[in-house]
Amino acid sequence: MARFLIAAAVGLAAAPPAQAQCRLCGTPVTTRADDAADQRVTVEVETNINFDRLIVLGSSAGNAEIRPDGSRFAEGAVTAVGPRAMVGTAILHGEPNRSVRVNLPPRIQLYSLSGGEIAFDQVTSDLPPMPRLDASGLLSFRFGGRIHLSGDADGDYRGDLPITAEYQ
Repeated sequence: MARFLIAAAVGLAAAPPAQAQCRLCGTPVTTRADDAADQRVTVEVETNINFDRLIVLGSSAGNAEIRPDGSRFAEGAVTAVGPRAMVGTAILHGEPNRSVRVNLPPRIQLYSLSGGEIAFDQVTSDLPPMPRLDASGLLSFRFGGRIHLSGDADGDYRGDLPITAEYQ
C-alpha cells in the first residue's frame, strides 16, 4: 500500500494595471490606492488533496483519480483508493465582485523519502469558466487530479501544487 498527499502551495498575484493620476490633486503619489496589502487577491488552502492509501496489485501501470466532486476512480494495477481520500479545497480572498484568474499546474512530480517519484497530472477544479469573487470578496473551490503509477511505487509521496490567483 502507498500513501499520497499533495500539499497545495499558494501564490499571490499582482493587482491590475495602474490607473491615471489626477493632475489637479494635491501632492502626486507614485502608488495606487488599491495597492494596499488587503486589496490583493490571496489564496488560502483549507484542505490538501490526499489519496490516503492506494491498493496496488503487481508492478504494472495504474492510475488513481480524485475529482473535484469527491468521486474516486482506480484503474490498471491500482485496484482501490482509500476511504479517507479527500479533494483539495481553497478559498480566494480579495476585493468584492472582482474577476480573477486562477492557475493550477497541469502536472507536478511527487517524491518519497526513499527517492521514489510519481506523476500527479490532469489537475482539475470546480471553478466556473469566468471566476469572480462574491460580494464578501470570497471564492471557494475544490481541486483534484490523477496519480500515475508504474513499477514498484510503495511509500509515502508528497509534493507541492502551486496555486496562483490574480485579478483580471
